[in-house]
Order: sequence, then structure tokens, then C-alpha cells
Amino acid sequence: MVTDGHALPGRVELRRPDGGPVRVLVVDDEPTLTDLLAMALRYEGWQVATAGNGMAALSSARQVRPDVVVLDVMLPDLDGFQVLRRLREQSPNVPVLFLTARDAVQDRIAGLTVGGDDYVTKPFSLEEVIARLRALLRRAGLAVAAREDAVLTVGDLSLDEDSHEVRRGDDLITLTATEFELLRYLMRNPRRVLSKAQILDHVWNYDFGGQANVVELYISYLRKKIDAGREPMIHTLRGAGYVLKPAP
Repeated sequence: MVTDGHALPGRVELRRPDGGPVRVLVVDDEPTLTDLLAMALRYEGWQVATAGNGMAALSSARQVRPDVVVLDVMLPDLDGFQVLRRLREQSPNVPVLFLTARDAVQDRIAGLTVGGDDYVTKPFSLEEVIARLRALLRRAGLAVAAREDAVLTVGDLSLDEDSHEVRRGDDLITLTATEFELLRYLMRNPRRVLSKAQILDHVWNYDFGGQANVVELYISYLRKKIDAGREPMIHTLRGAGYVLKPAP
């Protein structure tokens, strides 16, 4: 059972540090409950994946790589505690919120002892679940408040996320859609080394397998437009990835 809950007006949207939507995995064998949770979480602007049993949850976690997991204790195959142990082998730091119909203190302690980060006892309000998830994400540093300012600025380089206008100093720079997404990702993570795998996952949204040279290709395109004739801002760290930082 879920009691009525509504999103608070004016709630600050949370995003991943790279600017993408928060990824949530909801695991419960009650389809009605899962659908309600998924609807409420999507209303928050988050990406939601669902699973109805433990094995499906583990498979989905490998594909989705969630930022946070909502996990029912009572599942038809593995119980939630077993699922959590296996999740921790895949993603040691992913926060987990247990859903449980059990109200006994020892059951709550058991959930926290095996590595759960928080729990909610059924019946619960959607508002309570969302509030606890937001707290877990903030505490783990996995989500930040979305920027109200649409203009990203690093040194003398600026990018307007609304108008898609890019400037280096006073010069207007024309980029393709993919070049723009790549530059936006770099600018949302200034001074942070980003691997080819991270860039592929964020900009292209899937793994190119052995075609990671597509990243090198588009980095070279950006350099010709952003750095040509100027102090370079895009740097290669051999064997590690790429970093964008203000010109000295």
C-alpha cells in the first residue's frame, strides 16, 4: 500500500554532477506499487528502471548503473538482503533504500547491518520515499541542485544551454549537435579528467565497443574550433582521458 503523496511545489531539481538525470532502480514484486513509484520519480525528472524480482534487479543494475536503488525486502526469488549483497559486488557505493512490510526493530537493524542506507516501512507516502532518496543522493554526493543559470563558463569560454550559443572571448563558435554535447559535458566537469568510456556513455549514450577513437575524432574537431590560434583549454592525459580547464 502507498498513501497519497504529492511533489512539493518549488522543489529544487536534483541532477547528477555531470548534468544528466538521476538514475533510479525500483525493485518490487507488486506492479501497482512499482508503477506508482516510477511515475512519482519520473515527475522528479529522474530516469527510472524497474524490476519485479531479485535476478531481474541484478541484471538491470548492470545495464542501468543506477545512482540509487529502492529495494523491497520480500521478493519471490532472492530476498532484498541477498540482492543487496550482490549489488554491492557490482557497485560498492550505490545507496539503497529498503522497502519493508516488517515493522520489527530487528528487521530494520538487519537491513542496515547488511549495508542498506535507509528504510521505509509499508504503507508509506510517495513524498517520504522521494525525500529520503534525495537525502541519500545528496549525502553520497551523487546529485546536486540543477543550475538555474543556463550559461556555463570556464575561463573565457561560455556556452548557453538554451540558445546553444558558444563563445571564446568575443568570438562566436559554430558547433555541430554532437560537438555541442561533448563540449557541454566537458564544461560541466571543468578540471576533471574524463575517460573515453565516460564520454562515450554520456555523449553517445551507449558503448561503441572498440570504436573509442570516435572520442579522439570529436576532441580534435573541438580543438580546431575552441583552441585554434589561442591558448589551449582541452588537454589530453595519456592513458587517462581528457580535461578542460581555463587557459593560463
